Amino acid sequence: MAEIIQHKDVVPESCLGKRLDQTIAEMFPDYSRSRLKDWILAGKVSVNGQVLTKAREKMYGGESIVIDAEVEAEQRFEAQDIPLNIVYEDDDILVINKPAGLVVHPGAGNPDGTVLNALLHHCPSLDVVPRAGIVHRLDKDTTGLMVVAKTIAAQTNLVESLQAREITREYEAIACGIMTAGGVVDEPIGRHATKRTHMAVTFSGRPSVTHYRVMEKYRLHTRLRLRLETGRTHQIRVHMAHINHVLVGDPVYGGRPRPPKNATPELLEMLRGFKRQALHAAMLSLFHPITGEQMTWRAEIPEDFQQLIQCLKEDTKLNASEDY
Repeated sequence: MAEIIQHKDVVPESCLGKRLDQTIAEMFPDYSRSRLKDWILAGKVSVNGQVLTKAREKMYGGESIVIDAEVEAEQRFEAQDIPLNIVYEDDDILVINKPAGLVVHPGAGNPDGTVLNALLHHCPSLDVVPRAGIVHRLDKDTTGLMVVAKTIAAQTNLVESLQAREITREYEAIACGIMTAGGVVDEPIGRHATKRTHMAVTFSGRPSVTHYRVMEKYRLHTRLRLRLETGRTHQIRVHMAHINHVLVGDPVYGGRPRPPKNATPELLEMLRGFKRQALHAAMLSLFHPITGEQMTWRAEIPEDFQQLIQCLKEDTKLNASEDY
């Protein structure tokens, strides 16, 4: 079964003078450069309503890009009996609380054993829905709430809601460093210039906005509540690293653990052993794609995250006299 790919976006002014193939590679980083170039050559990409079939066409910024293509299924994904923590389900959607360590979609290095394989086992009819109904993703080691569409109509509506910023997603995180107040990171994100598996704040990236507020302060760490206005790959992790407050345990953007002076042995052990980013999708709110009803779900933070918070609290309490 072919998957229909439809995207529409406006070329950022930062792409002035760049070729069409370079421009859409930056605008749509979920697809390989070779695939995007093939779509151009096949007449699947239009600019301001005109189909362009030359990858070298220059862009000026402000053009309307439309991709209308098909991806032939290279394989039929296998249904696998993998447990899912389902927090809500009806005929049109389901919401899951994803654990750490579970990849959402098969890819290089993870051909199966993913959320998608589990969904096909739980609901075989998802075989006819593109990406088995997956609307948005969480990184492998990010925990929390995801919505999945069970029908093509529901998926189409949810994707449109995401693009219109009508779906609210809030996260909890533990960041390194002391943050005195909340704020907004409004910086474009795109592929890293040299590390293809990394994302970065880059002048030519796509608009990306993350709101954050301080929930609790420790000696050298801060507990945050964050809300996504956009949904770029690794967005929270990249934005927090950009403002020099990397997430605890982030294996890609975080670097070595940063314990406070005279940290308790328990905190030292916890920071050294926390091998994933301390990030949890705690709240999801949306309008039901079929009924229009507003619905909200919340997911408690997982046990390892709770233990990290407890260690940070105890360390702060025990060292209070030294800090003041």
